[in-house]
Amino acid sequence: MAHSPRPSTILPVASTSRRPAPPVRGRFQPAMRPNTTAVFLLVCPDARGIVASVTGFISKHGGNIVDSDFHIDATANLFLGRVEWSLADFSVASRDDILRQVELLCAPYGGQWSLHFSDKVQRIAIWCSKQDHCVLDLLNRLRNDDLGRAEVVLVLSNHEDLRERVEAYGIPFRTVKTDPTKCKAEEKSRVEAEQLRILKEEEVDIVVLAKYMQILSDDFVQKFGEGNIVNIHHSFLPAFVGAKPYHQAHKRGVKIIGATAHFVTAELDAGPIIEQDVVRISHRENVADLVRKGKDLERVVLARAVRLCVERRVLKYGNKTVVFE
Repeated sequence: MAHSPRPSTILPVASTSRRPAPPVRGRFQPAMRPNTTAVFLLVCPDARGIVASVTGFISKHGGNIVDSDFHIDATANLFLGRVEWSLADFSVASRDDILRQVELLCAPYGGQWSLHFSDKVQRIAIWCSKQDHCVLDLLNRLRNDDLGRAEVVLVLSNHEDLRERVEAYGIPFRTVKTDPTKCKAEEKSRVEAEQLRILKEEEVDIVVLAKYMQILSDDFVQKFGEGNIVNIHHSFLPAFVGAKPYHQAHKRGVKIIGATAHFVTAELDAGPIIEQDVVRISHRENVADLVRKGKDLERVVLARAVRLCVERRVLKYGNKTVVFE
């Protein structure tokens, strides 16, 4: 469960500060690709005219909106929106100029916003331990271009077990291990410092915890930036947090089991939920049956969540998300 020193790709909105989220750094194309789109995300106090202001700005400069979605959280009095538009005929030519114009557009509304460009390839680091079902599924989907505009720059693990299977995809496999003979707290700090160094070196945008069976420290999560680490948990959260949820579910006699993809926060398995799914079970099934069915769910739910994040369709605010599908 990690986050990088890079700016947040998904906005954590808890205040109404008028300062915009900083633009996402990365390896942009030197010039706009012909089919490039801009994706604008906004969370702010609800007010009249926000949609008209945003769409009017795009229309005024010759942009063509290809996707838009808006939501009002009446309880919190918040406006949440996502707008994507083509830059093919957009009269504001440079990325920096577009950012400046959007900053002026958002100034009256407060809140937080971010602007992204579709020709930016999202750089993903997958973390895993010994289980291979999620990591290999993601690598296969990425090979087939099923997860959007993204690339896996490395797989990082605390074990060597999956090296051969990962490297068969042509993906670098790196390990950072703890020394069991040394102080546990000191070793954790050393390992996380090395992990952060690797993420910064590889300019990673998103960390995907594909059955990485270690708990990340609050310090690590804060340094990488909340909203950039996606974890898969093998239960329908908030039920059965922590270890051995299938055993907990079987003992409780539940009739459905689930899987949950969520952002990582300081509290274990309690981050904002991105995606979930369930499958029915019966009294005839044992723990092994639940594990087998659960693995299928874990693959699908994690893949959906990663694609949603890559396409900038998840807006995080407080401990909740809005998913613009």
